[in-house]
Amino acid sequence: MPGLSHGVKKRKSVSYAKWGYFFIAPFFLVFAVFSLVPLLSTFYNSFFENYMVGLLHIGPKFVGLENYKTIFLNGDMPKYMGNTVILWLMCFIPQVVFSLLLAAWFTNASLRIKGQGFFKTVIYLPNLIMATAFSMLFYAMFSDSGPVNSILMSMGMENPYRFLANIGSTRGLIALMNFLMWFGNTTILLMAAMLGVDPGLFEAAEIDGATSSQIFFKITLPLIKPILTYVFITSMIGGLQMFDVPQILTNGNGNPSRSSMTLVMYLNKHLFSKNYGLGGAVSVILFFLCAALSALVYRSLTGRMERGQA
Repeated sequence: MPGLSHGVKKRKSVSYAKWGYFFIAPFFLVFAVFSLVPLLSTFYNSFFENYMVGLLHIGPKFVGLENYKTIFLNGDMPKYMGNTVILWLMCFIPQVVFSLLLAAWFTNASLRIKGQGFFKTVIYLPNLIMATAFSMLFYAMFSDSGPVNSILMSMGMENPYRFLANIGSTRGLIALMNFLMWFGNTTILLMAAMLGVDPGLFEAAEIDGATSSQIFFKITLPLIKPILTYVFITSMIGGLQMFDVPQILTNGNGNPSRSSMTLVMYLNKHLFSKNYGLGGAVSVILFFLCAALSALVYRSLTGRMERGQA
């Protein structure tokens, strides 16, 4: 009745939206203090001349884009960028191929592989080892008087092979260490993606007479592209930020002939020498490089997915 409806008090609706902001506020606070403020400070310092000469502090003096001109004109930046890309590709390509192979094996119900839990744990264990420990281990193993050369000489080699004095072997060791540390993590991610695919699609394909390779390339790979995109982008960012393994293995010099000097090692040289202006400029360039490449890869892969679905 109209009279009763006016007499009934409206209940206050409880809004829980504010609690969401309350719970995510600590993240944004920590992010602002430890990430956003240093990021803005890096941008700011990149436009200033600010370095140490012995005990004398020069600057800060505003110089505009002079730091960026210095970096690009001295010719080192393209060389170190090329080194970084080569080392990343030497690690990433075999890592993805091997991880896809292992993930396909472990998720194939027809193979019935025993002890899957044990193997998953073993392949992930290297990811838990610190890069510094891994680098020191490889440095000791492949040194001129290390156990690897001892084995080679016992097999008839006259002189020890200088692994860390040759460009190919040094890059190969860096790529091998990064591969061993990260292929387990990539395998777990790809396994999770493959287990999320509807098994009915595989059964239907087998009934239609599709081979294992056709099922993998026509069904599995297209359906796990979102995870592959994530793996590609995160691996690329990690590759561009490669530092600890080549830094320790080459004692921070990027030898031989600076062929193992990466972008972040180059940045560390400026920070170690207290040249904060050039260090900030290198950081800003690296930031925009990562952002541009990530956006390009994301748009490229997701664009193909959308065209394929259309």
